[in-house]
Amino acid sequence: MIVIVNGKETEINDEMTVLALLDLKQIASETVVVELNKEIIPSDTFDNIMLNDGDHLEVLRFVGGG
Repeated sequence: MIVIVNGKETEINDEMTVLALLDLKQIASETVVVELNKEIIPSDTFDNIMLNDGDHLEVLRFVGGG
């Protein structure tokens, strides 16, 4: 199945959650905001939301600095 992550096609297994995708990409879920099909999803639902073929995700990281 193909999903679009930050504008790039990514092939993933069927029945993958948002959290599993983040783990696959070695992204710490507590450091990002995820937008799925133009809607921001709460981080406490990452493990419950199943991805579908053609979904569009934007994964945004917070960067500290001064």
